Amino acid sequence: MSNLYISMLMKACILIFTLLLFAFLSCQNQHVEPAVQFYVPKNFPKPVYDLSKNPVTTAGFELGKALFYDGILSRDGSISCGSCHQQQSAFTQHGHDLSHGIDDLLTLRNSLPIQNLAWQQEFFWDGGVFDLDLFAISPIEAHNEMDETLPNVLNKLRNHARYPGMFEKAFGTKEITTERFLKALAQFQLMCISANSKYDKYIRNEGVTLSQEELAGMQIFKQKCATCHAGELFSDFSYRNNGLPIGNPEDTGRERITLSEQDKYKFRVPSLRNVEATRPYMHDGRLRSLEAVLDHYEKGIVQSPTLDSQLRNGIPLSADEKQKIIAFLKTLTDEEFMSNKLLSEF
Repeated sequence: MSNLYISMLMKACILIFTLLLFAFLSCQNQHVEPAVQFYVPKNFPKPVYDLSKNPVTTAGFELGKALFYDGILSRDGSISCGSCHQQQSAFTQHGHDLSHGIDDLLTLRNSLPIQNLAWQQEFFWDGGVFDLDLFAISPIEAHNEMDETLPNVLNKLRNHARYPGMFEKAFGTKEITTERFLKALAQFQLMCISANSKYDKYIRNEGVTLSQEELAGMQIFKQKCATCHAGELFSDFSYRNNGLPIGNPEDTGRERITLSEQDKYKFRVPSLRNVEATRPYMHDGRLRSLEAVLDHYEKGIVQSPTLDSQLRNGIPLSADEKQKIIAFLKTLTDEEFMSNKLLSEF
């Protein structure tokens, strides 16, 4: 074998090794920093959020995620968005009837989960915010939540060692404005998509089956619950008085927004996705279990002028039907969503 042939062979081997090493390192880099892209699950309807005005990017998402988990948004640095919206409980404050804000002050209501917000047009129990891009203003400026002002938050971010660079990466310049700040937070929340429960995989024919009890529960649910908890999001997002005894008389629900007597004590119909993990239930967290919720609809309805007409006589439910409905509701738990590292603080 000639020296020239050996030399050419060695060069070829070095070239192949270099190409393989480059490909390996490229794959490693992609694994460390995966591209973030909004998606619509196959069984979901079209989103109502206008993604053309705020397309989700990896840099925008990462900025929004950093802001979501940073106490810098609150007056004394003690409260972040993630304080009241914890991933392991589908981004609610698990176990608290009312959320706890700054100085351990109680908020007015139980925190709703942050999930599938791209499919919602109004937010909070009373629909007081009509645009996801404006969502964060209310908790930041509420005296019993973060007790801060937007101008102060923006100034703190401008003087921060890391955030100007993150804003530049996400938006092209280091300028930190209200619009950019709110859009970054919205990008993180848009990616909080919960669509991989046992139910979802069954509906999408992904090789998952439901038990006979779960299937029976699904049929009972469709007959007796799906008028309000409709569609793949398990809510029609309307506002209804569901017959709860008056708790806090000052919290009149939707009426606080519309100032209409017809909306008194009406609250939003919440999605039932991850309902097993988001207890306690109702706007004030008064009910601690799914059994207690079904008991309320069977025999706990309180008559009032604005009570939803479909609840005038309650919802007849036997003990067996309740057990089967709960078995079905548990199929809506999305463990992948609640453990997704992409959405995690650490």
